[in-house]
Amino acid sequence: MMKKVDIAILGFGTVGQGVAKIIYDKASQWEKKCGAEINIKKVLVRKAGKKRDIEFPEGVLTTDWNEIINDSSIKVIVELMGGIEPARTYIIEALKKGKHIVTANKDLLAEYGEEIFELSKKGKLDLYFEASVAGGIPIISPLKQSLASNDIKEVMGIVNGTTNYILTKMLKDGMSYEEALKGAQELGYAEADPTADVGGYDAARKIAILASIAFHTRVKLKDVYVEGITGITPEDLMHAAELGYVIKLVGIAREENNEVEARVHPVLVPVKHPLAGVNDSFNAVYVYGDAVGETMFFGRGAGRMPTASSVMGDVVEVVNNIVNDCNGRVSCTCYEKKKIKPIQEVNSNFYLRLHVSDKPGVLASIATVFSKYGVSLASVIQKNGKQRNDVAELVVVTHLVKEKDMQEAIKVIKEMSSTRRIDNLIRVEQLKD
Repeated sequence: MMKKVDIAILGFGTVGQGVAKIIYDKASQWEKKCGAEINIKKVLVRKAGKKRDIEFPEGVLTTDWNEIINDSSIKVIVELMGGIEPARTYIIEALKKGKHIVTANKDLLAEYGEEIFELSKKGKLDLYFEASVAGGIPIISPLKQSLASNDIKEVMGIVNGTTNYILTKMLKDGMSYEEALKGAQELGYAEADPTADVGGYDAARKIAILASIAFHTRVKLKDVYVEGITGITPEDLMHAAELGYVIKLVGIAREENNEVEARVHPVLVPVKHPLAGVNDSFNAVYVYGDAVGETMFFGRGAGRMPTASSVMGDVVEVVNNIVNDCNGRVSCTCYEKKKIKPIQEVNSNFYLRLHVSDKPGVLASIATVFSKYGVSLASVIQKNGKQRNDVAELVVVTHLVKEKDMQEAIKVIKEMSSTRRIDNLIRVEQLKD
């Protein structure tokens, strides 16, 4: 008689429906793939009587968490509610009851991962979370297992499809930021309040998770420096293209000398870099390891079925472990405590666009300020020639410089009488040698 593993799904939104669809559509495959039938015993919803595309047997839908937590036959909890509470409480209670967890909750893991991983380790329980970063793209498992022999030096990712779509439309179609955002909202890529996406916070949670895994040290959301894309203009995208770059919102995590930097902000990416060609709502994560070298993981970063694909990959793994009595094999990998490098100490190249008085000596005075703060200029270009009111637009690209030195120089330049305005300051990524 085929073994059956009962699961409960918490939350039945877009992804939850995708998970149920996969389970039912592929019901005949589970015995071959994981040695057991996967049975949806309970689904926690807000309104039990609401009409849904998927029809469940009587008693599966419930609004009562107690029906799930107190059911000893339910072995796996699939948490797809999102947010911190009540998801955190439910997961903690489930772990204490000996239930395995599959979650897509990046917010929860970025803030309370340590607490949750400790409980799973103590109970020798599975805690899988592939869908919490980059939707349908496998990246958590590769970092934890496939690349385990590597010392990971760098993880860079375009891990927010909304901002990538907006920047692509601004570049390819000449849209303003406002027009591109409206289009993203109409397509369902962006929420009515898009702050989490365009402000960089969604990507910051994901890069905190990736950095924690890659460098074996706990990186929390508060450790990640964050800037969004609201200040990016079509002019910046155009100038970047002329210089051989594209602008992307990128999450960057690096380790050097036992120090970890984690940041999310717009970046000028060289057109030859693997991330440069990632457009529209696609996501990609670039990983550099000492043994493997450069690798990149690419695909749909969100959406009903791509995300459900990652969730179900985890469910199949957990069910396999249950059938073979070998749960808790892949536990938390944050076994070191490394210093988090503040953004002020990070070295970057910079793109600076500013408007200044178009008269002799101005460029020399700016160069003098940069020299004082150790900022070396790679190129200075005057754009559009003479402008009205004797104002010139300058585009400056620097060599590698410490963040705090660049910021101090900008403060001084901003106050100079010849400076009309600082338009933008964006960090620049360079290709590896």
